[in-house]
Amino acid sequence: MKKNYKLIDLDCANCAAKMENGIKKLDGVKDASVSFMAQRMTIESEDGVDMDELMQRVKKLCRRIEPDCEIVM
Repeated sequence: MKKNYKLIDLDCANCAAKMENGIKKLDGVKDASVSFMAQRMTIESEDGVDMDELMQRVKKLCRRIEPDCEIVM
């Protein structure tokens, strides 16, 4: 399943790259991309993955890297 999210207050391209690399390493993630310019994030999960649980882990990871960034659908 592929989902797109809007990012609010993502302040630097380096942080976007760190977020993308971290998300790609999470269990259940097939692919991920974080665009600083578009302020967008796309996550493709493996089949059978609980997206709510996965997004909790994604948000926790992103808060560590960019505390002010908000992820919205």
